[in-house]
Amino acid sequence: MYDLAERVKELAGIAPSETPVVSVYLDTHWADEQQRERTRVFLKNQLAKARDSAGGARLAADLDWIRREAETLIGRQHTPDVLGVALFGGGSRGLREILPVAASFENAFMVADTPFLRPLLGLAGESLSAMVVFVDAKRARLIPVTPQGAGEEITLEHEVPGHHRQGGWSLLAQSRYQRRMVEQQSQHLEAVAEYLESAMAGSPAGRVVLAGEVRAVARFHDLLEPGLRARVAGEVSGTWYESGSELVQRAMDVLQASRQREARASVDTTLTEAAKGGRAAAGLSSVLQALSRGAVQRLYLLKTFREYGRACATCGGLHAGDRLACRFCGKATRPVELGERIAERVIRAGGTVEPLPEHAGLADAGGIAAELRYAL
Repeated sequence: MYDLAERVKELAGIAPSETPVVSVYLDTHWADEQQRERTRVFLKNQLAKARDSAGGARLAADLDWIRREAETLIGRQHTPDVLGVALFGGGSRGLREILPVAASFENAFMVADTPFLRPLLGLAGESLSAMVVFVDAKRARLIPVTPQGAGEEITLEHEVPGHHRQGGWSLLAQSRYQRRMVEQQSQHLEAVAEYLESAMAGSPAGRVVLAGEVRAVARFHDLLEPGLRARVAGEVSGTWYESGSELVQRAMDVLQASRQREARASVDTTLTEAAKGGRAAAGLSSVLQALSRGAVQRLYLLKTFREYGRACATCGGLHAGDRLACRFCGKATRPVELGERIAERVIRAGGTVEPLPEHAGLADAGGIAAELRYAL
């Protein structure tokens, strides 16, 4: 299983190339054959448009590779862990990269001088790390969630006696037995809670999704220490016999919703901090200034953010507007889409990028803001 965050960082480090890079995102989570056919038609149309553009024999070879790999993916009948796939072909490095993930994409097709990474940026953040925990009265399953789907599962089982229907017991004996059974169930759930706390200790940003019997889940939730209880993103339905992939797919919606709530709250804090002149920046010019000084720790972008500016072909400096000469080194600049270039620069510097579908305050700030490593 590959490390998505590391692969995105490597792709973000690819320098602009005269040989174009083809980036394709496909939604492979099809509810019916009509959705599958729509993806097939989308791919066919986009490939035809790209072939009609100027690109030479090398682009044609890259498009042929994209077509073969994508058609193979579309033709597969059952890929439970894969809801979306990103493909990258071409460029000066001769890219041949396929990244399957456990999250849906909007179909997208891009030909540019660097890989188009924005759809992957939210998935590569550490805050997606999570654990699905199934519990019942006797057993537990702990399933790590990764951007690629279900990780290696751990099963815990404790000896808890079942309910006996043998006759002849006195009311007192039955009462004592029931108390003992409840005690052992509690011990089982306490042991699972302790194991989970240990497993999540190394992932302070991780979240937990619970599944299982309603009563067992409620008791288990109450047994978690307060810090871990606050990291429970929600609950999903589930049975002991379901595959880990099925439980993780169900949990992904809960995790994405939780992540978006947290991101919106973080943006609110960032915008307030920026207004006070603290360790934050809001608006394109402020973010570009912070970026030039290596100060951006976490970037927030509206998914609709599109702002065209210039990039220096020599030092890589980014500029808003139509500045033809770089203000850092005086060399010539070329036109670029700044949102993608800023995000690449933040990723390369070890920061994170959080795309948001909507946020009124962020929209008022021009669709871009950042948490900073230090105040400017």
